Amino acid sequence: MVYLLGVLILASLVVLQTAVFSHVILLNGTADLVMLAVVAWSLQKKARNTWIWAIIGGLLVGYVSAIPFWASLVGYLLAAGVAILLKQRVWQVPFLAMIVATLCGSLIMNWIVVAALRIAEVPVSLFESLNQIILPGILLNLLLALPFYFLFTDLAGLLYPADLEM
Repeated sequence: MVYLLGVLILASLVVLQTAVFSHVILLNGTADLVMLAVVAWSLQKKARNTWIWAIIGGLLVGYVSAIPFWASLVGYLLAAGVAILLKQRVWQVPFLAMIVATLCGSLIMNWIVVAALRIAEVPVSLFESLNQIILPGILLNLLLALPFYFLFTDLAGLLYPADLEM
């Protein structure tokens, strides 16, 4: 049940990301909704299948994007790993963990994409990509981080209801 719902949510976010949010740009940077969902799900206390969500998100984005297939998969797995580490270390302040995980995940994902493009011998200027794509994309991701955290906190509460104690 949770896996099917994860696939449906991530597929819907991929469609939103490619059809709608690709037109919401700041300079040349766009928001990464799938990365935000993976990070937000990874920070949930009750979530048991974080790595599966990262793999599904990476495969879906790798399938529909022009970047090399492995880049999105590795990027989302590393972003989920950072979020899991933060969940274990900063468990008392989940908002801070979401902000830091979003910042780190955005940096990781964007630098992996730049590295993949450089490996594929695409002429990419590091300074221009930092100023025109990476930093504006991080800002958009940070603006959407807390709404995503609250949505996925509610989703985790619905999927894994707390046991009632008497």
